Amino acid sequence: MNTLTLNPGRLVALGRSELTLLVRNRAALTLAVLMPLLMVFILRSSLSGAEGAEALGEATLTGGIGMVLILVVHMNLVSAYVARREELVLKRLRTGEATDLEIIAGTALPAAVLAFGQITVIAVAGAAVLDVRMPRNPLLLVVAVLAGIVLLAGFSALTSSFTRTVETAGLTTLPLFLATVLGSGLFFPTDSLPDLGASLCELLPLSGVMDLVRAGWSGGSAGGDLLGAGLNTLAWIVITVFSVRRWFRWEPRR
Repeated sequence: MNTLTLNPGRLVALGRSELTLLVRNRAALTLAVLMPLLMVFILRSSLSGAEGAEALGEATLTGGIGMVLILVVHMNLVSAYVARREELVLKRLRTGEATDLEIIAGTALPAAVLAFGQITVIAVAGAAVLDVRMPRNPLLLVVAVLAGIVLLAGFSALTSSFTRTVETAGLTTLPLFLATVLGSGLFFPTDSLPDLGASLCELLPLSGVMDLVRAGWSGGSAGGDLLGAGLNTLAWIVITVFSVRRWFRWEPRR
C-alpha cells in the first residue's frame, strides 16, 4: 500500500461520494437503518429472563450497540468494498492522489458516521424509553465504539478480499456475526459458559470492544478486566491492519 497519511479534504470528498452511493442503494440503506432497530427488539425479547428491569434494559442497550456495529459497519462495508472493487472504482481511485488509507477510510466514513449516530440515539432515547440510567463512563463508551468502528472497518476490508460478489457478502460476513452474537455476550453473558468456553470467547474479535462497552455503561469493571479488553481490541486492530495491507484486493477477482 501507499503512505498512511490522511488528507481531510480528500477523505471528506470520498466519504461524500460513498454516501451518495449508499443513499441510492435502497437495500443497503434499509439494512443499515432499520435492521439494527429490529435486532434491538429481538434482543430484548431474548433477554426477558434477565434479573431486574434495569439489568434487562442495560443488557438490551449494550447488546444493541454491538448489533449496530456488526450490521451497519461490518455487513454494510463488506458489500461496499466488494461493489467498488468489482466496478473498478477502487482501481481508478488508486491512480489519483488519494492514498490507500484514504480510499479505504473514505469508503468506510458514511457507515462509521451512521453507526455512531444510531448508537447515540440508542444510548439517549433507549435509556429514556427503558428507564435505564445513562452510561456511568461515557468517555470509555465513546472510545469503545470508535475502536469497534476502526476494527470492523478493517475487518470488512479484509473480508472483502475473499468475497467474490456482493451477493455472497451475506455468507462471508456470517461467521463474525454469529461469533459476536453468540460468543461476545450480546444475547447472554459469557460467564454462563464453561470455563474453557468463556476463555475462548474472550479471544473473539469483538469481545474486547463489547467488554469496554459494558464497562462504559455500568462503570463496574476492574482495572485488570479493562486492560485485558483493551489489549484484546488493540491486538485485533493490529492483526487486521497487517492483514489488509497484505491481502486487500483493489481489482476484481477473476
